Amino acid sequence: MAEMDRSHDLIIGAGIAAMQAALDLGNAGYEVFLVERLPSIGGRMAQLSETFPTLDCAQCILTPRTVDVGHHDHIHLITYAEVESISGEAGHFHARIHRHAAYVDWDKCTGCGMCQEKCPTKVPAEFDRGLGLRKAVYTLSPQAVPNKPVIDQEHCLYLQRGKCGLCAKVCPVEAIDYQQQDSYIEVEAGAVILATGYNLYRLEDLPEYGGGKVPDVIDALAFERLLSASGPNAGEVLRPSDGKQPKEIVFVQCAGSRAPERHMPYCSKICCMYSAKQSILYRHRVHDGQSYIFYIDIRSPGKRYDEFVQRAMEEEGVIYLRGKVSRVFRHNGKVTVMGADTLSGKQVRIDADLVVLAPALVPRPETRRLAEMLNVPIDEIGWLTAANGDLQPVETGQPGVFVAGTGVGPMDIPETVAHASAAAAKVMELFRQG
Repeated sequence: MAEMDRSHDLIIGAGIAAMQAALDLGNAGYEVFLVERLPSIGGRMAQLSETFPTLDCAQCILTPRTVDVGHHDHIHLITYAEVESISGEAGHFHARIHRHAAYVDWDKCTGCGMCQEKCPTKVPAEFDRGLGLRKAVYTLSPQAVPNKPVIDQEHCLYLQRGKCGLCAKVCPVEAIDYQQQDSYIEVEAGAVILATGYNLYRLEDLPEYGGGKVPDVIDALAFERLLSASGPNAGEVLRPSDGKQPKEIVFVQCAGSRAPERHMPYCSKICCMYSAKQSILYRHRVHDGQSYIFYIDIRSPGKRYDEFVQRAMEEEGVIYLRGKVSRVFRHNGKVTVMGADTLSGKQVRIDADLVVLAPALVPRPETRRLAEMLNVPIDEIGWLTAANGDLQPVETGQPGVFVAGTGVGPMDIPETVAHASAAAAKVMELFRQG
């Protein structure tokens, strides 16, 4: 093998795992290319309200990290882009990156927000899980890094019909470029870190919970956006159907998890904790509200995690019901939840205002594609597989290719950060060997 390029690493993904690995490598003096398919970095953590078990503000923790990544001399952000192809070996990887047209010249743009303010088109915001609206020209969030907008070609009146053009008229630095084309970037790197993250199991694939067709049945990430101060209601909990404050909420754990006969066979690991967190935060927002949690069993193996769940039960008055939900349906303006309490042996019916499902965590579709390019093993579900989960948790068996974070399976934030730092350390070890 020829002499290794000691200075370049390619990280695919830009969530908290990817950012931690990038900062570790950048601070050690190595050059990092950080590729993210969305217009800005931060991943799933950017959508959270608070974190468990301390209830610290997620943005307060994350924003300094995103700013550090965005301004780091050794970290090169390539956002709104996807890796189209990648080949090579340790020391000599070659990646072709497809960067989507933003229709905004980011070199000129100052991030003033004038274009977003004047844009007349509103569409459901994916970042808010469809609960809020965004403009056709938008940034993902007020704390976005880079804080540069993109134009959604599908919904832009000018790009679709040749009408409007208001954003170009009001832009003070003439950054709007309707003629901008997709571009391609060629990157050479000595090592690759896959930090592709996760998706949530779709509500449409959960017919027992309404299959995404019952109003006021939402997933846990949507509820995070309702709780968030930067969310669609500025942190006020209002149910989507009519904007009323829900007085009774049912949280359903293991929705699509631990169900090998119909859905995913594994435990999604973080649901017990974030359901407890969300029930506590709900009580902080709606002081006279009542929340219920249906669970199979409680799994809270972390420092102060079990005490946190006990706090939800004992101090916040959350009612835990050990049993599975059999049916969810709309009835007289309420969401009726039918289930069983196996401890008392009784059937339970709750007419709730809002139901929050904790869906299974599942791998992103692009994870499989990248794994096939790099000949990295994945399991039967599609999660990346480490060479040895006990002793080599970040190594793939392919020299120079490492994994970080929830691309390998469900993890909480502290575990994700530790996993990412381990991957960065392995890259540095590889580079030092030359």
